[in-house]
Amino acid sequence: MQIIQYFKYFPIIVVLMQKLPTHDNKNLSFETVLVLQGGGSLGAYECGVYKTLDKHGIKFDVIAGTSMGGINAAIIAGSKKDEPSKSLEDFWLNLAETATPSFLSQDKRAQLSSMYVSMWGTPNAFQPIWFIPNLFSFLYCNRPYLYDVEPLKKTVKDYVDFDKLKNLDRPRLIITTTDMQNGKPSIFDSKYDKIDATHVVAGCGYPFYGIAWTEVSGRYLWDGSLLSNTPLAEVINASPICDKKVYVVDLFPHIQECIPKNMMESWHRARDIMDSDKTDHSVRMSKIISRYLSLIKNMHDFIESFQLDEKERKEFEKIESEYHKLACQRGAVIREIIRVKRQEDGDSHFLFENADFSLATIKQLISDGEKDAEKVLST
Repeated sequence: MQIIQYFKYFPIIVVLMQKLPTHDNKNLSFETVLVLQGGGSLGAYECGVYKTLDKHGIKFDVIAGTSMGGINAAIIAGSKKDEPSKSLEDFWLNLAETATPSFLSQDKRAQLSSMYVSMWGTPNAFQPIWFIPNLFSFLYCNRPYLYDVEPLKKTVKDYVDFDKLKNLDRPRLIITTTDMQNGKPSIFDSKYDKIDATHVVAGCGYPFYGIAWTEVSGRYLWDGSLLSNTPLAEVINASPICDKKVYVVDLFPHIQECIPKNMMESWHRARDIMDSDKTDHSVRMSKIISRYLSLIKNMHDFIESFQLDEKERKEFEKIESEYHKLACQRGAVIREIIRVKRQEDGDSHFLFENADFSLATIKQLISDGEKDAEKVLST
């Protein structure tokens, strides 16, 4: 019997497949994953979300982030004092500026603080180049960046013990960046890479705000959000076998009912759309791929059960190694995805809200994150 004849049973296999689970979970481990977006000062909201998750005893096997989300991820995974919630909150309070009066309304506070930060920077994060000795120039616009990230690198070192990231009892840390020369992602994974403050800060170089790139091993790296602000696909690629329960913190609203009234609000809405969570496609694809792999496995086992002649056996062996690569190296399914979403006031749509580092705003963002996460977990 020719091997092609076996495929007359294909419709039967498809019918059987519809009655089967996506794949055999007994042979796969399970991971709990936290995915943190980039968002400048809005990263303080992620701090609040994590505080609530930690309070509920939720532990993570993998933590992935980009930009300020990557810094949050590094502090959680490698907290120096083994108190990630406290370390994270201390970090954000340390980053805050105190020049902006707290009694101002949220809109006025955001406007004043973002102007203050654009001029004076934030002492523990971004230093304007006009305050760097020996760099004085009247033509700052001719320089490729306006803010240096060395202060941020020093601050991160105060909160993260990078040697701890190699410990097996620590969450696996995944940091995503963008290679500015080839336009491709550059990913650092604590399972394979020795991550330090330079790798973590590399994901924060945001050219639209004039924040400097970082050179790592001859590569010039920018913010990972330029390619993807929600690095779930990178997690799946890094760990393609284990099924996952995923927590995503979404800093940028999907929906805005009101129409922008001016150009600044138009840019704000466009920015929200570009940086918002787009992981639905990754979730769908993980399920489709797992389904296909289950079908291939059943077809393989079905064909293998027949007595093949020598010629057919040789043909079958040619595809055997490729089959085992597919069957053993893919198949993870996102079993559950839990999203904590930051909301905006209906009338508040300020473009530079993510540059508001005022102490009052940082505290409010942390509080909002805690409350929103509590609501999500209670439903």
